[in-house]
Amino acid sequence: MGSVVQNDNNGAFPAASGARGVVALLALAAIVSGCAQGGASGGGAESGVAGGTPAPGQQVADPAALPAHALSLYAAHLRAEALARAAAARHWGLREVPLAAPLPPVRKPRITTREGFEVEDHEELDLPPLFTTVPTRQKVVFLTIDDGAEKDPAFLKMMKELRIPYTAFLSDYVVKDDYAYFRKMQKFGVTLNNHTLHHPYLPALSYTRQKREICGMQRVLREQYGRRPALFRPPFGNYDRDTLVAAKTCGVKYVPLWNEEVFVDHWEYREGDQDLHPGDIVLSHFRGRGEWKGTMPDMVRRFLNKVTEKGYAVARLEDYL
Repeated sequence: MGSVVQNDNNGAFPAASGARGVVALLALAAIVSGCAQGGASGGGAESGVAGGTPAPGQQVADPAALPAHALSLYAAHLRAEALARAAAARHWGLREVPLAAPLPPVRKPRITTREGFEVEDHEELDLPPLFTTVPTRQKVVFLTIDDGAEKDPAFLKMMKELRIPYTAFLSDYVVKDDYAYFRKMQKFGVTLNNHTLHHPYLPALSYTRQKREICGMQRVLREQYGRRPALFRPPFGNYDRDTLVAAKTCGVKYVPLWNEEVFVDHWEYREGDQDLHPGDIVLSHFRGRGEWKGTMPDMVRRFLNKVTEKGYAVARLEDYL
């Protein structure tokens, strides 16, 4: 099979509790639990939040598992978070408050390559799956943002205040002038993934050069941000068999593409119905007024207004993989 062209037209969190709130709640639950086990109230039942601090974009564990006093404070915390979220939505000019994402599935969905996106010997070589939608019945979509050219502080602030999860795919040639910007993003819980060193059209390169682009970016991400990611997105969505073989060699497990793309002034769709679907991956780019008729916050506003109007929450892609 030849190269696959995806027609790309461009060359913080929704959980009920924020990161600091979750930490405080966990500490509170542990204290209350300790008192319940050894304090005057007696009772030796174990309690608290199972599994430790949840990843960004997740809600805490089932409130029914919390001790009574912690449950009361948890409810108060949720009310405060809801008020803060509503205030942030007003501040950033949203028509409605974004919906909070449901708990991610305990049993992760099986991710397979979308029909028609396969390369030769895809299954035989156990190459990473390419997909545009995550199989789920939950009414969620996933926001992914590519390259890293625009480094807008207002975007970081907006996403943090609204607690909207997203997944970044970075290219070194545009991020190396300000690695620190993306460290701030990572601190907010965003996963930084591979989008190659120089953003080339990969099918035009030899296997060796493709591997250099992908593995080289893996090294940059490990050196700058502490880890080699499992997710990779080929520039422009274009790939061939060598791309996927090289990606697997470099440690890539998944190759998410997209089903919709959101710009500052319009949407574009892969499917004929021109609509959102449960589990859809949405693409955007780190862009500003130099290339768009607006800013990244303008793009986020368009994105959130539509998905909220359609009854969708924004979930964290990595929670479903």
